Amino acid sequence: MRLLLVEDDRLLGDGLQSGLTQAGYAVDWVRDGEAAVAALATESFTALVLDLGLPRRDGLSVLSWLRARQDSTPVLILTARDQLEDKVRGLDLGADDYMLKPFDLDELTARLRALVRRAHGRPSPTLCAGSIVLDPATRRVTHGGDAIDLTLREFNLLQVLLENAGHVMSRRALEEQLYAWGDAVESNALEVHIHHLRKKLGNDVIRTVRGVGYAMDA
Repeated sequence: MRLLLVEDDRLLGDGLQSGLTQAGYAVDWVRDGEAAVAALATESFTALVLDLGLPRRDGLSVLSWLRARQDSTPVLILTARDQLEDKVRGLDLGADDYMLKPFDLDELTARLRALVRRAHGRPSPTLCAGSIVLDPATRRVTHGGDAIDLTLREFNLLQVLLENAGHVMSRRALEEQLYAWGDAVESNALEVHIHHLRKKLGNDVIRTVRGVGYAMDA
């Protein structure tokens, strides 16, 4: 699952990028509002973590621009602005959640999971397909009740496919959700991860749609 982090404080941004990466996210980090707009205009993200006091273009302007183009990417505002009017304005402009600094990383990741769950219209905290159950909070996968050991990429790929069960995901769409800027990606990396998932979960779990991409049945 891929996040765009918009934070101008280098120390905090570095810590957030590291912590969210350890939590299993592919994190792209930009330090000003114009860079955020450029990234959002050209790439797809699972969610956006947005500071308000940004150089070049403030966070509320970025949020307003995003919603004006009918982009429904979940947005969590993370800011030191604790005035009620700032919170009300941010939520009214289309933010999905609002957190104040300082914050707890575990709470931030829990809120992000909730945003993604709501964005997909999913009431349950777990994802299921047949006898496969994936829990984003514990990053645990079971198949027929047995725990399945997956690598970080395999887990994230399975989660993306389950979140979009019933829809064919193109190779590009899957790679956009799995890799952040600067990640080294082998040309056949996606196919290797698919192969490993099939080996661990069954050959019929992930369907190949030739010339289009991959899908898991709803």
